[in-house]
Amino acid sequence: MSDKLLPLSHCLIAQRPNDAPVAYHAGHYYSAGQFANTVSYWVDKLQAQPFQHYALYTEDAYPFAVLLFALLHAGKQIRIPGNNRPGTAEQLSPDCQLLGDWQTGECFDYCLEASASSSRSLSPLNPSESQLVIFTSGSTGQAKPIAKCLNQFQLEIATLEKHWGEQLGDAAALATVSHQHIYGLLFRVLWPLSAGRCFHSQAYINPETLVNAIQHESAYWIASPAHLKRLDQASPWEGIAKLKAIFSSGGALPEQAAEQILNDGKQAVVEIYGSSETGGIAWRRQSMTAAWTLFSGMRLSCIDGKWFLHSPYLEIPPSPPFSKGGDEESSSFTAEESSFSPRKHLSPLEKGGAGGIQLDDQIILLDDGRFMLHGRSDRIVKIEEKRLSLVELEQRLMSEPWIDDAHALVITHHRDVVAAIVVLSSQGLEQEAIQGRNRLIRQLRKALEQWFEAVVLPRKWLFVNTMPLTSQGKINQPLLKSLLDFDNRKLPQALTLELTPEGVRLGLKVPEDLLYFPDHFPSYPILPGVVQLAWVEHFGKLFFVIDKPFSQLEVVKFTQVIQPGDELTLALDWKAASGKLYFNFSSERGMHSSGRMVYEGKE
Repeated sequence: MSDKLLPLSHCLIAQRPNDAPVAYHAGHYYSAGQFANTVSYWVDKLQAQPFQHYALYTEDAYPFAVLLFALLHAGKQIRIPGNNRPGTAEQLSPDCQLLGDWQTGECFDYCLEASASSSRSLSPLNPSESQLVIFTSGSTGQAKPIAKCLNQFQLEIATLEKHWGEQLGDAAALATVSHQHIYGLLFRVLWPLSAGRCFHSQAYINPETLVNAIQHESAYWIASPAHLKRLDQASPWEGIAKLKAIFSSGGALPEQAAEQILNDGKQAVVEIYGSSETGGIAWRRQSMTAAWTLFSGMRLSCIDGKWFLHSPYLEIPPSPPFSKGGDEESSSFTAEESSFSPRKHLSPLEKGGAGGIQLDDQIILLDDGRFMLHGRSDRIVKIEEKRLSLVELEQRLMSEPWIDDAHALVITHHRDVVAAIVVLSSQGLEQEAIQGRNRLIRQLRKALEQWFEAVVLPRKWLFVNTMPLTSQGKINQPLLKSLLDFDNRKLPQALTLELTPEGVRLGLKVPEDLLYFPDHFPSYPILPGVVQLAWVEHFGKLFFVIDKPFSQLEVVKFTQVIQPGDELTLALDWKAASGKLYFNFSSERGMHSSGRMVYEGKE
């Protein structure tokens, strides 16, 4: 590592040994001299092209670094999307030439010839020029471009080096996160280039491959909670303990994971909080404190209950002259579990009134200047550290002819998943009748794949005839979460919900692994009648205000057995005046059970 940071604007022309390793890519080390020669070669090629705007996406970090700096030195404008989905390419391609690893064949291909060379002499870059645009999702669902200049990255690199440069020494940067997002771009590529550290081009999907790739060199890990929380007793703790540091961003690292990494890997993970718009804001080592410490130069203020950030990084360049975006879920540079990240752009009124950028986070400021975070106030979420606008997901669903209305929410369990609640149109109902629910869902997911990565697509679906509302006219989220976040060892899966003036009709599927089946009976499993009654009461109290204790059953009939995998319709009708809950279970085979549950007396 050099004793002095090289400005990013000069990193290809500064005096560093030509044989100093810059990157490890495809089994080979690439030196500073090779890096400079290849960039110069690509500057020649790019300047010969008529295009001014390029959308850059590569799977590996070294080709990205080569093409990024070639584009910068060629004077091109660069868009960095968070994914290479066909929908992203379609949005960007009218304004940009696609460059790199795109799923469409209509892109300007690249290769990294070992013999690439050029006689061109590179000049320093203008560090204040806004050539770089990163995309991030807004709360309205429209992907927003965020212009960045090298000076903004350089300021942040200086801060990071001040905090952890001595600790890292000459360690190599290895990552499990993408360089196509702000966190990975800064930590994987730009910081190592400025500090003279080698970075590994490949993203390592698990700790075993990462530890094996280190061999005998010193290294640090650029990770995310999605990877760190999956570490277990079989993880390579001896190798993890040898790392110089572990950084994490993109979501809150669970306390249990932080403790395990400290105990088994002897590492106090450094979590980073910030966003694409703001850069890094604060950091913490959760094994020592849950509070966040602001980076130097940062200040928070609160006006009318809204929090504003004052930062030396916020000399934001003017917005780029285009409106179409390409990253529908660009990962925010954050560390809150539900993807908190300050995301809101400055308007003249906000800037003039608050003197900073408004945050979308709920903050509690402590007396010593540190702060606690309590989630976001908008509808940007993180699924496996992939940033997703629930608003945009809803809009994409409603653009399909089969859907009249849609609502998306996150079910938080051992793994966060997205759930979609949709009102089918007449066409959608017709398609469901023709091809069935499962095939229709597969087609909807296929349509969403044009815009979103697979990890953020809905895994739970509920078809409703109308969105259930609270008495205030808002979507009844607690009800929907109760229906979708169920214990499939005890309760059925809710497939459909029909609300009528007479009551409720639920489409249910009986899980095959219910804990009641082995004992009732091993050779011929059937659903016990008492469980059916428990289901009636469970769903009845979800939908109706039943504030009296159960008294008795009336006219209960069990006419046909219910078995694993059966799809049922449960009809419920609550008569508040008489305190009676009418029910019947039916299927295509006919009626299975029916009766009344009577509630009377005092609680």
